[in-house]
Amino acid sequence: MTCNMPANHQIIFCTCPDKDTAEKIARLLVENNKAACVNILPGITSIYSWKGQIESAQEHLLLIKAHKDQYQAIETTLREHHPYELPEIIAVAIDRGLPEYLHWIDSCHSLK
Repeated sequence: MTCNMPANHQIIFCTCPDKDTAEKIARLLVENNKAACVNILPGITSIYSWKGQIESAQEHLLLIKAHKDQYQAIETTLREHHPYELPEIIAVAIDRGLPEYLHWIDSCHSLK
């Protein structure tokens, strides 16, 4: 059974250049109670336009699950610790989900 709740939760996407950077940022977010969970998806290929050139890079994708109230703190952490000149930081609202999982995200948020 899924829960149709107000969008109080989010997934933030952020690509990182390597495993060490991805793990460092993920740990910072979880240890500081800014995110309940961060998945690291290794080995993605990104093809993108940058400064007039088509570029390609092997990256690690962070899937950051957090309460929506943590967005600004997460963005600040990413900007401070990310090596890219322009890091990908895209938040998507979670409109539905397993109630117990969404409550777990809330419980991690309330630890601050």
